[in-house]
Amino acid sequence: MDLVVHVYDFAQGFPRDEAYGLTQQVRRAVTSVPSNIAGGHGRDHLREYLHHLSMAQGSLAELDTQSEIAGRLGYASTELVRQLLVEVAAVARQLKALRNALERKLP
Repeated sequence: MDLVVHVYDFAQGFPRDEAYGLTQQVRRAVTSVPSNIAGGHGRDHLREYLHHLSMAQGSLAELDTQSEIAGRLGYASTELVRQLLVEVAAVARQLKALRNALERKLP
């Protein structure tokens, strides 16, 4: 959830003409991560949970790319982009560890 708040702050600095472009894309990607984790956790079957975790990983990959784009377009400082990418990578590692642990429980 901290990542969601950080990305919303990050996107706040984007130009107004990006309101329906990159701003919306990064916000959608970052909110998709905890939403998919929660949605999968609420399922009855482990395979469904794993599928939702996979979708969350995909959203993190999108966020990673979109953050790089924002930096290259000059919408955020190099340092701000770097900090965000470090945070995205940390969440991605946690998600991968969770998936690995759950996959070991499969029959």
